[in-house]
Amino acid sequence: MRRRPGLSARWKLTLSYAGFLAVAGALLLAVVWVFLLRYVPDNSQGLLGISPNRYLLVRTFAPAAAVAMGFLLVFGLVGGWFLAGRMLAPLTQITDAARTAGNGSLSHRIRMKGRQDEFRELSDAFDSMLEQLESHVAEQQRFAANASHELRTPLAVSQALLDVARKDPTRARGELIERLHTVNTRAIGLTEALLLLSRSDRRTFTRESVDLSLVAEEAAETLLPLAERRGITLDVTGGAARTSGSAELLLRMVTNLVQNAIVHNLPAGGTVTVHTEAWGNTSVVRVENTGPPLPPELVPTLTEPFQRGTERVRTDEHAGVGLGLAIVHSIVRAHDGTLDLAPRPAGGLLVTVRLPGTP
Repeated sequence: MRRRPGLSARWKLTLSYAGFLAVAGALLLAVVWVFLLRYVPDNSQGLLGISPNRYLLVRTFAPAAAVAMGFLLVFGLVGGWFLAGRMLAPLTQITDAARTAGNGSLSHRIRMKGRQDEFRELSDAFDSMLEQLESHVAEQQRFAANASHELRTPLAVSQALLDVARKDPTRARGELIERLHTVNTRAIGLTEALLLLSRSDRRTFTRESVDLSLVAEEAAETLLPLAERRGITLDVTGGAARTSGSAELLLRMVTNLVQNAIVHNLPAGGTVTVHTEAWGNTSVVRVENTGPPLPPELVPTLTEPFQRGTERVRTDEHAGVGLGLAIVHSIVRAHDGTLDLAPRPAGGLLVTVRLPGTP
């Protein structure tokens, strides 16, 4: 933004200091005149014939007062310039750091020393902002790189299948079409997941009152055939838990959690429990499943995009793209909630979602 040139903050503070001293000196001289000189007789004999009269005192006092005023003005300018420089030095550090960050270097930190004051508070807030911004940019770069890699895989497979078909015209077309359909379906699913993740991150949705218990029942009803095919018992318990948000995104959140709990379960005889409740001003959704034990160090990585974990990779039709819990985390964050993942001692995972409740 282009602005007209003006005085710097240092010059403004300097002139303010000097002006304050000049006004204070003028007030002091006015007090001397009002409470001292006005009581001196204005005659040739003075007071009792031995003191100077007002005329002589004024002629003697005026030059000295003018010199004192000039000294105060110069002292105010010099001292004000020095003090303003000392006061604005932290602001200069913050400005330099902002320019450095504007040039693309987000790793720079101010780390201003000294006791707490407004400038140190601003410096700490700026450092915290840079740290979050650097983390967000790094996360976005990793996400873009991973998304590019994931999208390139089905395209490369499709290209290889087409090349094989072109070199071998006698190859069965039905098998080729089926494999291309599978690869294309996976690519479409990945693209839709990326779009949903982007939408939830931007928070571009209309909020409405949503009962999480009804959302959980709808998600369970949709995934019940999958659970029955795998021999998984799916239960929905609890009561009403209302929150404010997007019904579509919240349904996707619960659906992803339930599907994840069904797919990553025991080969047969497993259970999935979905529980909803209102706890004070918080609406809670818990999804608990049986399954193989999870290493504690693996659990924190499950919400990262494309981080499936070596012990959670599947090769069947529900292999996924590594965005299920990442989408859940993004939706929960967009609704100002919290997501907790905890491995169960007997195996499986306990996922707890807490969202702001509404009456």
